[in-house]
Amino acid sequence: MSFLARNVLRSTLRATRATKSRAYSAAQGSGSFAAEQAAIEHHAAGTTDLWRKISFYGCFPAVAVCVAWVYNAEAEHAAHEEHRKAENGGHLPEVPAFEYMNRRVKPFPWGMNTLFYNPHTNKDMEAEA
Repeated sequence: MSFLARNVLRSTLRATRATKSRAYSAAQGSGSFAAEQAAIEHHAAGTTDLWRKISFYGCFPAVAVCVAWVYNAEAEHAAHEEHRKAENGGHLPEVPAFEYMNRRVKPFPWGMNTLFYNPHTNKDMEAEA
């Protein structure tokens, strides 16, 4: 029953909105097409200017701040890695061989290492097999 009542209410509201919008457009219909186009262009120019200001004064500075933050975080990480290398004779210490890490049931089609294997940061699984 509530389904039927809800649908009747929706259709009634849609009909009243459509009648109001038709009446509103008919009242404004006294202007010419050129006047309507000029109003649309004026609105578009204002909106374009608004979004240009949002981009230049909001988005670009936010991106610059994020870039600076990430650069500083990565610089700290690189300095820490260099410190660990210096403590261990120029090489990073061996990663513990936990059973649950780097488990391979069967090799990938290109070998035991992942597709994005990096010998400086990842463990070489070809040497394990």
